[in-house]
Amino acid sequence: MNSFFIFALLLVLMLTGMPISIALGLTVLTFLFTMTEVPVQAVALKLFTGIEKFEIMAIPFFILAGNFLTHGGVARRMINFATSMVGHWHGGLALSGVLACALFAAVSGSSPATVVAIGSILLPAMLKQGYPKSFGAGVITTSGALGILIPPSIVMVMYSVSTNTSVGKLFMAGVVPGILLAALLGLTTWVLARKNGYPRLPRASLAERWQAFRKSVWGLLLIVIVIGGIYSGAFTPTEAAAMSAVYAFVIALFVYRDMGWKQVPKVLLDSAAMSAMLLYIITNAVLFSFLMTSEGIPQAMAGWMLDKGMGQVAFLLVVNVLLLLAGNVMEPSSIVLIMAPILFPVATALGVDPVHFGIIMVVNMEIGMCHPPVGLNLYVASGIAKMGITELTIAVMPWLLTMIGFLLMITYLPQISLWLPRMVFGD
Repeated sequence: MNSFFIFALLLVLMLTGMPISIALGLTVLTFLFTMTEVPVQAVALKLFTGIEKFEIMAIPFFILAGNFLTHGGVARRMINFATSMVGHWHGGLALSGVLACALFAAVSGSSPATVVAIGSILLPAMLKQGYPKSFGAGVITTSGALGILIPPSIVMVMYSVSTNTSVGKLFMAGVVPGILLAALLGLTTWVLARKNGYPRLPRASLAERWQAFRKSVWGLLLIVIVIGGIYSGAFTPTEAAAMSAVYAFVIALFVYRDMGWKQVPKVLLDSAAMSAMLLYIITNAVLFSFLMTSEGIPQAMAGWMLDKGMGQVAFLLVVNVLLLLAGNVMEPSSIVLIMAPILFPVATALGVDPVHFGIIMVVNMEIGMCHPPVGLNLYVASGIAKMGITELTIAVMPWLLTMIGFLLMITYLPQISLWLPRMVFGD
């Protein structure tokens, strides 16, 4: 009965349009003061110990790095490099959008930032080349979602905080699925472009490719610094986040010089505002997780599923449906922080690898960002393309179906996610 009350109250508060963080906080406070005997001192202690984690520091640093890169001309150079490599294929500009999104995702850690950075430059160019607006918007909306799967990923850090799973292993686990999804989205784009006879660009010469690579190399080096640094053990994921923020600042101001000193305060303020919002959600989610655990809800769910004889296959199918439905009403960070503490104990009880389960959650979040009514990428792309949400929802459908097929592959073939972290960390 208590568990029903918790979820019913949370759902009612969210349906009123209340921010998810405040809805979480009010649910916890209402329950604490009316239906439980958990001492307030224990709650206060959990609040401070719950967010006293070194990994949480990575979030503001990755956000800051992403903002510096978005304002610092890195995206434009990555698009030029991608275009020189794949522009001569069918739907060349669209394919270069997929590749540029994958490259930018590997330095920004954010899907909306990837959509803004790549879409605002590439969409006008695609329209000028004669591509339909719906095709261009569909490519950018879905490819931008790679921002939370290809490391570094802010959503992975949040999953790590919620479940005490290694951030380094999660980052490594995201590399192969990220490349595979980028390839599948690229294949979908190529098939549609070839079928409809969309334009191709002239093949770039080796000299032009080298020139494009040379100009974009400072941005591309950030991928090597973050992933290579973690892979080699030179620094932790949190230290990698700090390094990426400093590096992004230096190349934006002193190497590419596309950002002036006058823009720095705005970038810092925007990053601080976004970080504060996410940290506030984390704080309330920690309390909600504590409440769930103290009421024994995850343990009861695990016991019920085991008693019913539900195995991994059925459980993971239920998880995917649940997370896809949650993607209709919540944004990724909120879903991870609310659902992970509830579903994680059940997953581990059924023998699902914690890292593999994290990648399943992240891929679900990706799909959630691309379908209505709360798909963040849809709203960002809608603003750039000047298209309605309904029109854009229809436009993304071919890529969305590809992503759902990819989700099933990732769910039931754990080797795709676990091969690289096992090779790097040896367990």
